[in-house]
Amino acid sequence: MNNSLRLNIALTVLLITGVFSSFGQKPIKAVPVFKDGQAQIVEGFKDPSRWIRHDLWVETTFDTDGNGKLDRMHVAVTRPEQTESEGLKLPIIYISSPYFAGVAPQVNGLFWNVKHELGEATEARVHAEVTRVGERPIISNSHIRKWVPRGYIVVHSSSPGTGLSQGAPTVGGENESLACKAVIDWLCGRAKGYKTLNGNEIVTAYWSTGKVGMTGTSYNGTLPVAAATTGVEGLEAIIPIAPVTSFYQYYRSNGLVRSPGGYLGEDIDVLYDFIHSGDEANRPYNNKTVRDTEMKNGLDRITGDYNDFWDTRNFIDDAKNIKAALLMSHGFNDWNVMTEHSYEFYARAKKAGVPTQIFYHQNGHGGPPPIKMMNRWFTRYLHGIENDVENDAKAWIVREDDEIDEPTAYKDYPNPEASSVKLYLTSGAPKAGGLSASKVKKQGKETLIDDYSFSGKDLATAELSQHRLLYVTPKLTKDIHISGIPKVTVRLASSKPAANLSVWLVSLPWNEENGASITENIITRGWADPQNYKSLTESEPLKPGKFYDMSFNLMPDDQVIKAGQQIGFMIFSSDKEFTLHPKAGTELTIDLDGTNLTLPVVGGAKAFNGALEE
Repeated sequence: MNNSLRLNIALTVLLITGVFSSFGQKPIKAVPVFKDGQAQIVEGFKDPSRWIRHDLWVETTFDTDGNGKLDRMHVAVTRPEQTESEGLKLPIIYISSPYFAGVAPQVNGLFWNVKHELGEATEARVHAEVTRVGERPIISNSHIRKWVPRGYIVVHSSSPGTGLSQGAPTVGGENESLACKAVIDWLCGRAKGYKTLNGNEIVTAYWSTGKVGMTGTSYNGTLPVAAATTGVEGLEAIIPIAPVTSFYQYYRSNGLVRSPGGYLGEDIDVLYDFIHSGDEANRPYNNKTVRDTEMKNGLDRITGDYNDFWDTRNFIDDAKNIKAALLMSHGFNDWNVMTEHSYEFYARAKKAGVPTQIFYHQNGHGGPPPIKMMNRWFTRYLHGIENDVENDAKAWIVREDDEIDEPTAYKDYPNPEASSVKLYLTSGAPKAGGLSASKVKKQGKETLIDDYSFSGKDLATAELSQHRLLYVTPKLTKDIHISGIPKVTVRLASSKPAANLSVWLVSLPWNEENGASITENIITRGWADPQNYKSLTESEPLKPGKFYDMSFNLMPDDQVIKAGQQIGFMIFSSDKEFTLHPKAGTELTIDLDGTNLTLPVVGGAKAFNGALEE
């Protein structure tokens, strides 16, 4: 090794440590260091005992707790000491949440009772109270050990009406978006920050470069989306993980009252009670104004129709305002916040012209992109390092048997090589009928009887059942790769004026073994209210015996169905895990000749038909 190379290596080591100069005389100022397009851990930034931690309150532009004063948001800052001792300015990674100060206990009656007839009201539910937790000045410790050592300042805030933030929680209302905007405005020198909740002593973000990124999971991932749709200057990049991008789609499906997976009977007012950890003195006003008036009048558990209340909580339509570079992350088997949320917002953001990437894995709720992806994203858009990330593959998908940090790169999502294959039904009830790309006319009609006591798994694995209709392909001789949004059209008649409609795509035979992969049995799912066959905003009672055409999307997916399996298209009524539970007995009659499934298959019809050949 020559002396020149040795010197270069030594200088690199010294710069990364951020401690000594090349001559060993006095400390070198610690500064961010980059390698391979990523911010590196810097020795001078990584000691938590030397971080500066403080809190403050940022003034917003709204008053939602009715006290006649602009609400202030509680904000906590964690930054390297060099931002004080050396005048170093750094970009911000900002996380906001309604959960930081605790949540309500899940007492009996907190959730809505789902055992009642469709279109009928049920008894009032219990309103649980949150006991606030947490101490100043620390709102949360999330993300600080990951990002502060890499040369970022981490900022947390409690959303309106939670923790020590003033205002009222609205669960997706405008004030939650504007609260995040206010904090970003303060970080960029455009809004006022105060040392105390009610005082007048000003606090400024003199250590900020004015470049802000946001991230978070679930509700904490929803707030970066909400902030970005305001078009606020200074929010340069967001990495939402499993975010809600439409609260209507979180609590309803195509006009149907549907719970998020794992939380049967939850609705938006339940979530309001769950997060309402703000000042106890303000809670009666907030409850009366938001929960017991706005939400009570708007959520509509009777028809499930889309209305102005839900429209104000739809960020997808506001994606046209986004200026921040978007790296979206989601799991294809997330049945809490379903994949339509990420896909639809991603598609709209692409249309808005901002840099976009999407990361999908095969697991359930949560799951951030690999740290390398996040680091490259924030390095490019917050530090301004030209690492060419905007020219990386648009879509990164973790394949079924791969580790979550080993995604496969694709040109985009859905896979551009996928095209629609329309599949048709042949009769077979109460056993399984057929499913193929060839249409056989005059298949007639088949009837199922609603009974929520049978789970979707029970129905999919039954050899015969009068409670579902099942149509399956022949056994696959080759793998089939599905990528995109399956769509269904169902021509049906109901014996009653209202009925649930549920559709599952399943991979058969069902793997009954304990520890079976989450990708093995359920391909994707969807739900709809036949009363909304015209539109989401208009429902009308069904005329018993009359046939209606209902078309809707299933949840987006990207999955390889292995050779040896069969693809099953299952139609049933009430879904035990997700829908209301009316009394058993409603009959749904399906016109097979007017019912079909469209699958997005990589390689199209040629690949699909080729996978069925002997």
